[in-house]
Amino acid sequence: MQIANRPIGTGHRPFVIAEMSGNHNQSLERALEIVDAAAQAGAHALKIQTYTADTITLDVGEGEFFISDPSSLWKGTSLHKLYQQAYTPWEWHKAIFDRCRELGMIGFSTPFDETAVDFLEELNVPCYKIASFENIHLPLIRKVAATGKPMIISTGMATVAELDDTVRTAREAGCNDIVLLKCTSSYPATPDNTNIRTIPHLRELFGCEVGLSDHTMGTGVAVASVALGASVIEKHFTLCRADGGVDSAFSLEPAEMATLVVETERAWQALGEISYGVTEAEKKSLQFRRSIYIARDVAAGETLTVENLRCVRPGLGLPPKYYETLLGRKVNRDVKKGTPMSWDLLG
Repeated sequence: MQIANRPIGTGHRPFVIAEMSGNHNQSLERALEIVDAAAQAGAHALKIQTYTADTITLDVGEGEFFISDPSSLWKGTSLHKLYQQAYTPWEWHKAIFDRCRELGMIGFSTPFDETAVDFLEELNVPCYKIASFENIHLPLIRKVAATGKPMIISTGMATVAELDDTVRTAREAGCNDIVLLKCTSSYPATPDNTNIRTIPHLRELFGCEVGLSDHTMGTGVAVASVALGASVIEKHFTLCRADGGVDSAFSLEPAEMATLVVETERAWQALGEISYGVTEAEKKSLQFRRSIYIARDVAAGETLTVENLRCVRPGLGLPPKYYETLLGRKVNRDVKKGTPMSWDLLG
C-alpha cells in the first residue's frame, strides 16, 4: 500500500509518524515549530487531531466527566476542559499541512467525529488515523472508509472480536488499505504492558499492514517492534518535555525522534533474510579463522607432531578439523615454518 506515494510495508523502511496532539500548547507558532523540528529529525509524517471539546464530550464538570484518578496525568480537570486545552484549532490545520508539504512530510489527522472527516476532506488529507478510543465507533469508521483513503487504526483496548468488526466495517465501506497499530492505551505505557508479540499475530489475523502506536518512554520498544514486522511507528512528539503540555510527559524530543528514525531503519535493514555461510562482505575475514600450519622447519620424511604442527591464524591452511588426522603422518619434502598445511605435503 501507499500513503501519498510513499510505500508502506515490510519491504520498505519503517514509516515514522510524529504525533503532535496537544503539545502545541495553544500556540500556532509553536505548532509550526514542532512541524519544523519533526522534519529536521527525519520523521516521515506529522499527525494532528481534529475535534472540539463539544464534538468529543459534554460540558459537565462532575461525576464521570471529571478526572479524579490520582494516577492520571490529567487528574483534577473535566474532560471538556481537557479537550479545550488539547484541541488543535481547525483554522490552524491548513497552515500545519502546508508546512508539512513544504518540508517533504506527509501531514494528516485523526478525526473524532463525522464533521471532522468532512472538514479534513476539504483539506484533501492523504489518509486518516483512527484513535484507540474510537476504534469501536463504527459509524465513524464507515464515514472515514467511504473516502477510499488509507486508514491507520490503533488497536488499544480492542478485543479480537471488536477489531474484526472494525476491519470488516472499514473494508465493506470501501477502504482497501488498512494499517493496524498495536497500542497500549495508558499514558505513559510501560514496556512490560506493551505486548509487541501481538504485531505478527495482527498481520496474520487481518491480512493487513501492522505497526506500533507507542506510548512508552524512549525508543527501545519501537525498535524492537520492527523486528516483529512493524512497518509503521507512531510516537508523540514535542519540542521539550519541560515546556509542559497535555501529552508532553510521554512525548519524544527532537534528538530522540532523530534516534528513533535512524534506529528503526537500522533494525529493518538488519532483518535481511535467513542466511548461513560466508557473505560477500565477510570474505576478507576468512583469513582470521584458524587453520593448520607448519610451526617448525621439518625435513622430508619427518613425522608431524604437536611441536611442529599447530592450529593458528591465518586461515589459509587445512581446517582444524583435520589436525588429529595429520598427527603421525610424514611429510614428503622439506617444509619451512609458516607454510600452510595441505594434503600434497604428505608422503
